[in-house]
Amino acid sequence: MNGVVSVDVLVLLPVLAPVLGAGAVLLLDVLAPRLGWVHSALALLALAVGTAGALPGLGQPPGDALTSLCVRSSDVAGAVNASGGGPCFYEAGAVATGLQLAALVTAFVTVLLAWPEHRTAGQGHQAVVISLLLGATAGATAIAAAHDLGTWLVALELATLPTVALVALRRGRRAVDGAMALLTTSLTSFAVLALAAACWYAASGSPFLDGSAAVAAAQDPARRAVLVLAVVLVVAGVGFKLSLAPFHAWTPEAYVGAPLSIATFLAATSKVAALAALLVFLRAVTALGAPALTALAVVAGLSMTVGNVMALRQDDVVRLLAWSTVAQAGWVVLPLATVSSLAVGAASGYLLAYLVATVLAFAVVAALGHVGGMGLLRELTTYRGLLRRHPLMGAALALALLSLAGLPPGVLGLVAKVVALRPVVAGQLWVLAVVAAVNAVIGVAVYLRWLVVVLRRPDPDPSVAGAPLAGWRAWHPAHAVAVVLSFAALVVTSLAPQLVLDLVS
Repeated sequence: MNGVVSVDVLVLLPVLAPVLGAGAVLLLDVLAPRLGWVHSALALLALAVGTAGALPGLGQPPGDALTSLCVRSSDVAGAVNASGGGPCFYEAGAVATGLQLAALVTAFVTVLLAWPEHRTAGQGHQAVVISLLLGATAGATAIAAAHDLGTWLVALELATLPTVALVALRRGRRAVDGAMALLTTSLTSFAVLALAAACWYAASGSPFLDGSAAVAAAQDPARRAVLVLAVVLVVAGVGFKLSLAPFHAWTPEAYVGAPLSIATFLAATSKVAALAALLVFLRAVTALGAPALTALAVVAGLSMTVGNVMALRQDDVVRLLAWSTVAQAGWVVLPLATVSSLAVGAASGYLLAYLVATVLAFAVVAALGHVGGMGLLRELTTYRGLLRRHPLMGAALALALLSLAGLPPGVLGLVAKVVALRPVVAGQLWVLAVVAAVNAVIGVAVYLRWLVVVLRRPDPDPSVAGAPLAGWRAWHPAHAVAVVLSFAALVVTSLAPQLVLDLVS
């Protein structure tokens, strides 16, 4: 192989900007260690630059992609890029670009939520946290556009391993337990995915995740069986990262042990990376047909059921949101259980809808917890009468919960569920459709349980519910910005859901 012959730096900007931002933050910490707030500001700038770099990729026709790191077609037999030329290590089509934007924007909100920590953290702590966040975000944006096995594996681990350190940096028993659970599952996941990559290469003979290689391998029954095994292994490996049951055990422990800003990152940006990794692989093996995707149907139904049932039992709002993530992950992969042209767009669209609502819920809890104390604000009963005592926070949380439940006026969540179910119904997977419908009803009960508390009259005894939640002047400005931006995004997308769905169509 003669090496890379085509490099477009601007196309790589969604990945390069967070990486360069992480380096700049660490350098700044050496030169001016006391300016903790500047680290967050620099991170926000890097993420904004990455977002601007991803925008040109929106609205591309199906089959087209922005490419970089390309090689000559003669160097890799049988591999071509989206434009018909030599293969490229980096291909960002419309879906990949939409997922990159989701990763960058959710990381932006995470940095806002983490901003106040520089006042109480030790010297150098904030720089490490911000650089790890940016590094993991770069991995998430890279995996969405990965086109070869090496980039796919490395980018996915880059999006995962920094989160282990981010959970552990909080210290304390819960943080250590959560970090160890996350580290154990991450290492197991990597081993499974490495085996899946080996199966792909053994069956296809190509280092590139290209559909033509899968089509050629599918003609031989023995090689086809190895490809099917690769699909099953990828579902298991990515299932750990996407919090799919039965690979979800780390999720509640990590969420509870981590600072709330990092829990937000785990619930949002890391899920973008996981789904992107799954889509990159599945698009290359669609030639295998529906039987190869049976594993996805099983884990989708199981994840919805386990997540919803466990969420119904929680009085800790962070654990409730953690189990909600498990249930919502089932909805995310639900359309992928079918061989349909609508599946990828439906899964990606549902993920984006979930992200908008979940990030808003976490932002509200973080903003209130910063003022009233996170220990108390974890209790469900603390939110009694929130809508009357803090109308903005109450309205924002109520809309987030309604959207997650799929109830008006959370129209975005309702439309996303319909879009996710459409390929399943079209593919006549009636058992899976019934499981999803039942879980949609259970999910309503999960979120209404919290919503009812928010809508109740405040307790007349202020020591029970009124005192811990101070007025808006006590909010940290970064938290206020995070809540307002997330609330505005959910309101706009509930009025016009196509704004989200069109990003990945």
